[in-house]
Parts: sequence; C-alpha cells; structure tokens
Amino acid sequence: MITDLPTPFPSRYGLPIIHRVDTSIFEKRYATFCLACKFCNDMCCSYGVDVDLWHRDAIMKHADALEAYSGVDRAMWFESNMIHDDEMPGGGSVRTQVKGRGCVFLEPNGRGCQIHSFCDAMGLDYHDLKSIVDCLFPLTVTDGVLCPADEVDDLTLVCVGAGPTLFEGLRGELEYYFGEGVTDMLARMATAL
Repeated sequence: MITDLPTPFPSRYGLPIIHRVDTSIFEKRYATFCLACKFCNDMCCSYGVDVDLWHRDAIMKHADALEAYSGVDRAMWFESNMIHDDEMPGGGSVRTQVKGRGCVFLEPNGRGCQIHSFCDAMGLDYHDLKSIVDCLFPLTVTDGVLCPADEVDDLTLVCVGAGPTLFEGLRGELEYYFGEGVTDMLARMATAL
C-alpha cells in the first residue's frame, strides 16, 4: 500500500524527495549485514552500480588516490552514457563498469566495496563517495515513493526473506540522508501496521 506522508522529505542533497512510502518496506526482509553473508558473493553488484552525478563528481575529486588504492584505471570506472534523472542528486547517474565478477570497485580478493574501504583507509565518511543508490539499496525512491528496489519485488535479490525489514535494516541510512524526522515518522507507521 502506498501512503502519503504529511510533508515532503528532501534528501540532504535536495534530491530525491520522499512524498509517499510503500508500506511493504515494513514487511519485506533482507540479510542486512552483507559482509557477514556467506552465500551471495556480492551478487547485487554483479551488473555494476548506479552512481548519482553528485557522487561521481566527489569520486573524481579523489581520483588519483582512489586509482592508486584500487589499481583500476579511472578510465574504466564508469560507463560513458549518462542517464538524466530528476530524482537523482546532480540530476542524473552513470553506471560503474563491470570487471570480472561485477562492479569495478568490488574488492578483488574478498567481499565488499573498494570505495567503502578506501574511505575507511583515508578517514572519510563513506557517504562522501558512495552513491545514495548504493547506500540505500535495497530501498529506492521512485516518483517520490520510498519503496523496495525492483530486485526485492522480483526476488532476484538472493538475500530477500531473511533478516530485518527493509526499514529496520536501512533506518540509519535513511536518517543520514533524510533526517531523524522521517525515520521517526516511519517507525510510527511501522508500529501502527
């Protein structure tokens, strides 16, 4: 069920803006703690990752250091086509290229994201470089609706069904991007169901 929120909640970047919520985020579950997973091998990153233009530009400001850290030439980071999207920070997105088992930023000899580990190594908040799409997955905002990503609904996300609800698993990320007001409101909605 799609429920209107009493007020719009813009992200810290101005976009996206949440106007409504799909209440299935309070019911559908996924294995939240990705690096503890022993079966998926980062399958959700196997086709690359959408990076909003705001974060693409932030990544490029660290290109020299990230290139040295990752061992991946910056020319290989992103696909050449940009997708215009009025709901994305920066007005659009690019997709990371695929190399080997998935996204060029997957750790080559282990699990997880090299952008995330780079931020840890450099003392940066991972939110500074990782895309909002990446950090909120498997939630997304489509036409102003906070909802499950397609991979949840079509069951192609292999970790669907186990663990906390989408909302519980991503409450901290939602609070970071949209503020405590939205997470408190969503928690009240979840309790009322």
